[in-house]
Amino acid sequence: MSEQLPWQWPESTWRPIVEKVRAGRSLKPKHWPGGAKCAVALSFDSDHETTTLRWGDTSPGTLSANQYGARVAIPRILALLAGHDIKASFFVPAITAMIHPDEQRRIIAEGHEIGIHSWIHEMNASLPPEDERDIQMRAADKLEEICGLRPVGIRTPSWDFSPVTLAITREMDLLYDSSLMADDDPYELLEEGAATGIVELPVEWIRDDMPYFGFDFRRQSRPHTPPSSVLGIFKAEFDGAHADGGVFQLTMHPHIIGHRSRMAMLSQLIDHINATGDIWYATHADIARWCLENAE
Repeated sequence: MSEQLPWQWPESTWRPIVEKVRAGRSLKPKHWPGGAKCAVALSFDSDHETTTLRWGDTSPGTLSANQYGARVAIPRILALLAGHDIKASFFVPAITAMIHPDEQRRIIAEGHEIGIHSWIHEMNASLPPEDERDIQMRAADKLEEICGLRPVGIRTPSWDFSPVTLAITREMDLLYDSSLMADDDPYELLEEGAATGIVELPVEWIRDDMPYFGFDFRRQSRPHTPPSSVLGIFKAEFDGAHADGGVFQLTMHPHIIGHRSRMAMLSQLIDHINATGDIWYATHADIARWCLENAE
C-alpha cells in the first residue's frame, strides 16, 4: 500500500481497491416460487461462546450469557419456526458446532440450512491471507464432519471481508456469500471486474438485531431498544421488500433474539409477514439457487 495519505492517492492506487469486490448484475428473479410476491430469508448467527472466546476472554459470566443462546434460545427459535413451517439458515462458527454438536444435527434434521461462519468468530480481515484460507476451509470441513452435509454458503464473522475472502470462497466453489451490502436484493459478485458466479444475499445493519439489542457492560455499546420499536423497523423493511417484489433478509443472533420479549416481537413480525399471504420462506441456499436459475 502506498505511503501516501488517501487524499494524495493517484487513481492507480484507489481504483484497484474499489474494483476488488463489486456488485455485478442483479439476480432479482422475474418471479418467486408459487407466485409469491416476496422471498423471506430468516437467518440466525449461532455465535454462542465464540464472541467471548475470540477476544481471549475466559470470563464464566460472559460465557454464561453466550450459553443462553444454545440452552434456551435455539429451542425457542426452532419451536417458533416449526410452528409456522418456516425453513431458515443458521450460520455457525466451527467452535460453536464442536461445543454443541447435537444442536447442529437437530437444525439439519428439521430441514434448516447450516452455513460457514468462521472458526472462532475471528476478525478475518486482520489475518494473514494464508491463515484466513486455512481457517475458512477447516471450518467447512468441521461443519461437514458434525452435520453430515457440506455447507454451500458463507457469512463472514461480523461481516468482516478481506481482499482475499472472495478468492477463497471461489476456490471452495461455494454457491453464495451473505456478508456484503451493495443492494437490497441478490446480485452476482465481481472480482476485479470479472463475474464470479457467486450469489450475494446482501445483509444490512438495519435488518440485524445486534445494533438494537447488543449489550456489553465493559464497553460503550449498551443499547436496549424496546422490542416494539425494532418491530416497527423490521415491519417497514419487510413492507418495502414486499412492495418491490424482492427479498426480505433478516439477521439474528440466538443469544440476543432468544429472550422472551424479543421472541414475542419475532412472533409478531412473522404474523405480519404471513398476513400478506403471498410470501416464500426459504433458506439462503434455496434463494441463491432460485435467483441463479430465474434472474432477469
